[in-house]
Amino acid sequence: MKKIYQEITPSFMEGIIIVVMIIGIMSVSMIGFGSVPHIPIMISILLLMIFGLIKRASFKSLQDGMISGAASGMAAIFIFLFIGVLISSFMLSGTIPTLMYYGLYLTDFPFFYTAVFAITAIIGISIGSSLTTVATVGVVFISIAGSLDLSLAVTAGAVVSGAFFGDKMSPLSDTTNLASSVVGVDLFIHIRHMSWTTIPAFLLTAVFFMFFSADLAGGNSGILDLRDQLMDTGLIHLYSLLPIVLLFLFAAKKIPALLTLISAILFSIVISYFHSAVPFSELFQILFSGYSATSESDQINELLSRGGIESMMFTISLVLLALGLGGLLFSTGVIPALFEKMKEANNTLIKAAGTAVGTNVLIGEQYLSILLTGETFAHQVDKEKIERKNLSRVLEDAGTVINPLIPWGVCGVFITNVLGVEVIDYLPFAFFCLISPILTLTYIFTGWTVTKAE
Repeated sequence: MKKIYQEITPSFMEGIIIVVMIIGIMSVSMIGFGSVPHIPIMISILLLMIFGLIKRASFKSLQDGMISGAASGMAAIFIFLFIGVLISSFMLSGTIPTLMYYGLYLTDFPFFYTAVFAITAIIGISIGSSLTTVATVGVVFISIAGSLDLSLAVTAGAVVSGAFFGDKMSPLSDTTNLASSVVGVDLFIHIRHMSWTTIPAFLLTAVFFMFFSADLAGGNSGILDLRDQLMDTGLIHLYSLLPIVLLFLFAAKKIPALLTLISAILFSIVISYFHSAVPFSELFQILFSGYSATSESDQINELLSRGGIESMMFTISLVLLALGLGGLLFSTGVIPALFEKMKEANNTLIKAAGTAVGTNVLIGEQYLSILLTGETFAHQVDKEKIERKNLSRVLEDAGTVINPLIPWGVCGVFITNVLGVEVIDYLPFAFFCLISPILTLTYIFTGWTVTKAE
């Protein structure tokens, strides 16, 4: 985040009151009244503006804080735009329809949701990006679940759980690299130490999903009909899976995410001309507004009509507002006041976990939760002779996996937009994201695997 200057110094109690009011506004508006997150965030911004002006901060400084906060999310916004185009191009090339076609064979597996979780986890580790995983195979699984009348909430929970397991444990993941680098821990030492909490969380999650039966409405005949309808679209080809292979190869080579997405989009467009010569005027419209299926089956049309830059505008507008709110929380001194108080608590790792969760809730940004928490507590764990790899593990267990559980968080908003399932609906079933912070807190309290520096 660009440097945001603190204009006023509120007391800890003032900071708590502001935070409680903001969380109250969010909760009542979104849960009580069913509002989209934009309006309660704008009300919270107005509240902070009034608070800042009452405390004699200049309007320009408050505005600059809000703009600086929003500017910190520009990298994510560009990725969201290209992911919207990626989904459209994957529809055109037949990549997502082909994945759906072969993914329907999963229904032969007795534990459908566990299979969704495991496969998404494998893809997540391979790609190293939770959001790309959700936008590709996640879309496939949610579409299959919708077509077979399975629970969208449980399916989304399995997708989110698998995607964020992959995001945590992949050496290609930006959050994993950030968590290790911000506290100066070797990447692979960080991943090995995380396995103490992450592997048990993975196993528990897989077992929990086994308790949810996939009651396949329509039986085998309905699944066979859906496969036939997908085949009739003319989009099912083995070569359509090549863009997924390209994603894996570029991730393995550590090509930057934006270049990987652009390459996959261009490759998918080229492949689409093997089976469908779309005029350029229509191609540009599809990339902007999304792919619109025109088969004789309404079910298939609903499954395949997705993507486009336009579909990302809800997410982008919300991310800008949420990060603007975060910038105001810094410039009004609310977050610094809370951070100072956190430093006075006894257990540093508990403080770090609370700070990571709190930053996610207040700002809705996982990178900042990792960065700010790591920078705040790195030297404190040194003083207490605790190895820094314990802190880097906490950053992931209480930072990375919390963001998809926040309705106004960057990941939460993106997932809701792409999968069409509200955060509040899939949250109880995102078992991996719920279990990880519980395990890390348990380890901290018991001292198990919390290693001391010599």
